[in-house]
Amino acid sequence: MSSPTPPSAPIAGVPADMAPSGAPVDPATPAFAPAEAPRASWWRVAGYLAAQAARAVGRAARVVRPVGWLAIVGAIALWILGPLYGWRELTTGAIVLTVIVLACACFLLGSTRYEVELDLTRDRVVVGEFAQGGLILANTTSRAIPSSRVVLPVGDGRGVFLVRRLAAGERVTELFRIPTQRRGVLPVGPVSIMRGDPLGLFERVEQRDEPTELFVHPRSVVFEGQTLGFVRDLEGLPTTDLARDDISFHALTEYQPGDDLRHVHWRSTARTGTLMMRTYEQTRRSHFVIAVSHAEHEYRSDEEFETAVSIAASLGRRGLRDAFDVDLRTQGRSMRAGSERQLLDSLSDFERDRVRAGIDELGAYIGANIPSASFVALVTGRGATATDLKAAAARLPVGVRTLVCVADEGADPQLRRIADADVVTLGSLDQLPVALLRALA
Repeated sequence: MSSPTPPSAPIAGVPADMAPSGAPVDPATPAFAPAEAPRASWWRVAGYLAAQAARAVGRAARVVRPVGWLAIVGAIALWILGPLYGWRELTTGAIVLTVIVLACACFLLGSTRYEVELDLTRDRVVVGEFAQGGLILANTTSRAIPSSRVVLPVGDGRGVFLVRRLAAGERVTELFRIPTQRRGVLPVGPVSIMRGDPLGLFERVEQRDEPTELFVHPRSVVFEGQTLGFVRDLEGLPTTDLARDDISFHALTEYQPGDDLRHVHWRSTARTGTLMMRTYEQTRRSHFVIAVSHAEHEYRSDEEFETAVSIAASLGRRGLRDAFDVDLRTQGRSMRAGSERQLLDSLSDFERDRVRAGIDELGAYIGANIPSASFVALVTGRGATATDLKAAAARLPVGVRTLVCVADEGADPQLRRIADADVVTLGSLDQLPVALLRALA
């Protein structure tokens, strides 16, 4: 009599009655592994579809304007209330509103793939002038592009162009003029292509091209006059000041204690029996420093500050045209002034600020950091007191010629002397040439 077959050992995680009889089972293999794999795959597919649907809804939501949302919500509400209460009027309204929404959405169909080029005739103008340019749009596709609106942002405003339908390969140029009423740096662009419906329910915006900058320079005046100041330079101009060491020979003088023996003129010494030294005329080149204060408490109005900036621009242009070394400074920083373009660009976005340091601290900054300055022009507003101006002039390098320009909107020109500085009060920029002739005479 055969012995009975022992029952199979139960498999972990599987009920004993579900284990197949007489078949070996690998305990390391999960019993439901073939069923779990499809379930995980379906979850990944569902997550991917949900993400794509969310992106599509997000893109669609961006083209709906507030009026469009009201129309959509109103249509949904009418579809619910009409059948719910059996009101045919509400159902009819739902049908009409739905047709309107769908008809307006059809205006978004079609391509707006223009090639856009923004061309500014001049990217630097003087405040008050017009900046002119053109917007070139080309249809490089094989299909016609329906009419659309092109928006060109300029600073805080924008210009809107109605572009007609463009056939395949067609180009069109839209000309524009930008008025400049105040100094600054205006971002122009990026160009946006807008498609929408007549009712304003939907609007699709696509940006093209990169923005560019329009520099609006301050006003300035050209004036004639004498050289403003000098510093020592090997390639400079000779003056009547004498020096013991330079390159422009002037005369022979007797030896003085401390003179450099390398400049002894031995032939004259042998003839006279006295040690004779060569003396030279100093050669100098102007090191012109323009220090304009941007402390808000020193100006009573925006117009007064604009006058001060225009004064600084006029002085800087004159210095650069005379081939002087020009430094443009304000509280705590130096601005680029290597050329007229850099100087005017730096002053284009120069604004007032609520800083405690005034013109007196600006004078101390120049005295500590630019000891080689030969001529310093301090520019400030009517809010700076005589004590502030005196303190600023006293802290400048010794021997420097100082001119203080005070912008006082609407005032009569006035010339006075404070410490070692000539102080010119100007009510407008046009008074600057005559006032400088008087101050530097």
